[in-house]
Amino acid sequence: MICEMCGSEVPVTRPMLVEGTRLSLCPNCSKFGDEYKGPTGSTSTPASKVVIEERLQKRERRMQTRDIYSTTTLELVDDYGTRVREAREAKKMDLEEFSASIFEKKGIIAKIESNDLVPDDKMVTKLEKALGIKLREQVQSGGQIGGGNNSGSMTLSNFIKKE
Repeated sequence: MICEMCGSEVPVTRPMLVEGTRLSLCPNCSKFGDEYKGPTGSTSTPASKVVIEERLQKRERRMQTRDIYSTTTLELVDDYGTRVREAREAKKMDLEEFSASIFEKKGIIAKIESNDLVPDDKMVTKLEKALGIKLREQVQSGGQIGGGNNSGSMTLSNFIKKE
């Protein structure tokens, strides 16, 4: 066998750990390393399998192609006023009781219920929590690449003179 450090031919080598690398060393060179305690059995430890699996999953997510023109956002539903009113009435609360319970003015809640006032994000969160309803929905937005002109909007093909 050949020592991986000095290169001499020896009858027996020992696995040693030298600066984080496993080497087969002769008895003379083994003083430069630490005893190598390899994994028990033929497989690695369960903890290392978990780490490897997590890294592979992260790599897979990183390697996926992303559509930079498409984004998913949460937007307020169109019928937020009726949803708020119906949820408040389902809890058998009148406008004054409900507005007092969430520490808001009665007029603001009345305007929201009649769709005259669009609530800000803090108010939407407060209403969702107090009434146990969802006022936001996920909306897919983004540009259209390629394809035809189904939307009726202007594209470069509208300006190109075809012969």
